Amino acid sequence: MTIIRNEEPIPIESLDISLDKLAAIVVKAHLFDAQAGVSIPGDGSNDADDREVSILEGQIDDATAQELRAFIVGLTADEQTALVALAWVGRGDFTADEWEEAKATARERHTGSTARYLMGMPLLGDYLEEGAAALGVNLSSSEFDAFYH
Repeated sequence: MTIIRNEEPIPIESLDISLDKLAAIVVKAHLFDAQAGVSIPGDGSNDADDREVSILEGQIDDATAQELRAFIVGLTADEQTALVALAWVGRGDFTADEWEEAKATARERHTGSTARYLMGMPLLGDYLEEGAAALGVNLSSSEFDAFYH
């Protein structure tokens, strides 16, 4: 499989992360992004009155956050670098033509936890999906659909 960019085929290996891993992270990131921030317990709200919206609130021990964090931490350094670069392309910090530069910059700027950095990025799932699309990778394909069914 290749990525088409500027009508020049580029090997999928230049992504430095498999489509299966990327698709799993995008799904988990979308679930994480859909949550609201952690609320303060005992705020006086009545669960019957708030139409159960509290189910969308993030919790300190939230399984979705833990799964996403564990998945990112479990990636190799090259895969984490690619994930950061992909988010930057999706966010518009780099173009698809600057993919190698985005990866080099992510590698140079790496300090601390990649998971913390990415999970602190609002709309992470959207950025990753848009970055992949900019590089010609369609995450709506069967590899991505497998995670929903």
